[in-house]
Amino acid sequence: MAEVVGVFQVGVGVMLALVVALVLIYWYIRDITQKRHTVLRNYPVIGHLRFFFEDLGEYFRQYFFLGDRDEMPFNRATRGWVYRMAKNEGGILGFGSTYDLNQSGALVFVNAAFPVLEGEHLPSPPVVIGEGWCEKPFSTVSLINVSGMSYGAISKPAVQALSRGAAMGGCYMDTGEGGLSPYHLEGGCDVIYQIGTAKYGVRDEAGRLDPEKLRTMAAHEHVRAFEIKLSQGAKPGKGGVLPAAKVTEEIARIRGIPMGKDSLSPNRHPETSNMEELLDMVVRVREITGKPVGVKTAIGGWQFMHELVEAVHRRGLSSAPDFLAIDGGEGGSGAAPQALADHMALSINEALPRVVDALIESGLRDRIKVIASGKLITPAKVAWALACGADLINTARGYMFSLGCIQALRCHQNSCPTGITTHDPRLQRGLDVGDKAERVAAYTRNMNKEVEMIAHACGLKHARQFRREHVRIVQPNGQSVALNVLYPYPPLR
Repeated sequence: MAEVVGVFQVGVGVMLALVVALVLIYWYIRDITQKRHTVLRNYPVIGHLRFFFEDLGEYFRQYFFLGDRDEMPFNRATRGWVYRMAKNEGGILGFGSTYDLNQSGALVFVNAAFPVLEGEHLPSPPVVIGEGWCEKPFSTVSLINVSGMSYGAISKPAVQALSRGAAMGGCYMDTGEGGLSPYHLEGGCDVIYQIGTAKYGVRDEAGRLDPEKLRTMAAHEHVRAFEIKLSQGAKPGKGGVLPAAKVTEEIARIRGIPMGKDSLSPNRHPETSNMEELLDMVVRVREITGKPVGVKTAIGGWQFMHELVEAVHRRGLSSAPDFLAIDGGEGGSGAAPQALADHMALSINEALPRVVDALIESGLRDRIKVIASGKLITPAKVAWALACGADLINTARGYMFSLGCIQALRCHQNSCPTGITTHDPRLQRGLDVGDKAERVAAYTRNMNKEVEMIAHACGLKHARQFRREHVRIVQPNGQSVALNVLYPYPPLR
């Protein structure tokens, strides 16, 4: 019996060896005869190791080789900070910070000799959008809010967790350009409905704005404002892209598009070819909905703001958008062409103070509220934006990290390992809606709390008192310069 087993084992071994040999011979012949890859043609079989390690290289660098402050787009120290806030673990560290205060662009806040005592703190007052200019103005308190992430770009459980967490944390949620889903509403949070260039959810068969569908969306109690999106930081000058693999039957129904085909938005609203037509659209949407209407855009220069303020003064204050959501060129939580993501539009660091200056110079600062976004995921960056003049801050990737995002860089491949940007039920299963909603709420509360803490250390009673003189920016020579020197406040009109 033992001899039979031995012979069988030898036979199996020989068969496996033959199979391996045949596979290697096949690979060798295929590699040496193909013409696409020089490496494989010159080094058949073993050349595959090069592609294997190249594919895994970014993950090896992320976990084993890069320092805590080295990685892009968000380093490990920053992600860890967000994770701790989302888990209510606090922002406490020991033995000193790894943040380099001598690096160019480093933020330094001007601490007060006599900071505000605990009993002297005041709550940050609410921001009221559209007051006096529409039937139903929108009041919101949270300094930080959920930026636009479409249902489709992110998954059903991700939208559910964000909606519930935003309600618990007291912030609003932007729908992104993918339209309003039931999952945006189920948590009971305030919602800003984004009207993208394809007008998903409020379009007729020809892709034009449908007034009746717009009224239907405005009738929802929790839809508090509308946002006309011109462009975003990830892909300014190009419309949204949702690959066919992520266009499910439900998403196609919500958006009003065919199922199973790439969802491509135009690179601008066809009916807005100039500033006059854009303001016409703002006025039309506000008249139809009775709610505040703003404009979201990335900024490439100063022409946009010059044309905007001139047109508003020419037409009257009633034609102005109720808010401007300014996205930096470093923004973007989804898929985008690298040429645009890398090189198009100004950074929020430059765009935000310039936009605020244009509104101050034109006397429109009180009329138009400013919302800032673009990698503003830590308390320090939020405090900086408030000091620049922003009224509110939106973040997408900060909330993605609070949901458990590990920066796998697969947002566009429908294979997100954390279930956030995939419609694969197997991967979505790992995202527990209840637990992640708690983390979204905790991130919101702790961000607000830590921004207020910075304000108190600067001698301010609440965070909306931040001004540019409270922040210094380190220059390439290692010395810091006050923000109000880099961007002096313009004279009031």
